[in-house]
Amino acid sequence: MSRTTAPKKKLESMNLTELRARYREVVGEETRSPNKKSLIRRIEESLAAQKRRSPTRRVAATAPSAPPPAPAAQADTPAEGTQQPARQRGRFASMSLQELKEKYREVVGRPTGSSNVAYLQWKIREAEAGRVPVGPRPEREVKVREDGKRVIPLSFDAGSLAALDKAWRNAGMPSRTEFFRRAIRRHLVDMGAPEVAALFAPDEG
Repeated sequence: MSRTTAPKKKLESMNLTELRARYREVVGEETRSPNKKSLIRRIEESLAAQKRRSPTRRVAATAPSAPPPAPAAQADTPAEGTQQPARQRGRFASMSLQELKEKYREVVGRPTGSSNVAYLQWKIREAEAGRVPVGPRPEREVKVREDGKRVIPLSFDAGSLAALDKAWRNAGMPSRTEFFRRAIRRHLVDMGAPEVAALFAPDEG
């Protein structure tokens, strides 16, 4: 099995919840997409981009390189038997993870939950070069039916949805919508919000 096939097989074996968690870890953004193929493709693209932009490789800088430190600024020779830490290069070398996240917010225009240093550095460079979209993610358009009711998306993995449908059918409920309506109404009553619960009375239509 090739090196590229093994990670893909591992991604394909994940359920939707695990894929979304991996997406958040690699891409640095939340997603509610139910499309496993799309999630796997985005994860693979981000991993490939991170590999290309890895700080261990020399990247052509758009700004003049910083001059080497003066001899006086060099660290003292380490004592015998100790290991000198490897030096990081580039303008991000002195930045902590939190500082990188703040720089990401400043340049990309939105926060990130990623702790992947290589990804953050790559995304900042791409945003500065105008190669990736910047600014807040656009809100998804909420669909409104002709009767004025809105359609809101709910995502479930196939196994959970099948078990849910079996449960409400066994309980004699007429539809999945009615199940959600009753569940919301009951929970609102338990929360001490009977006025709101009344809005979810059985649908007469």
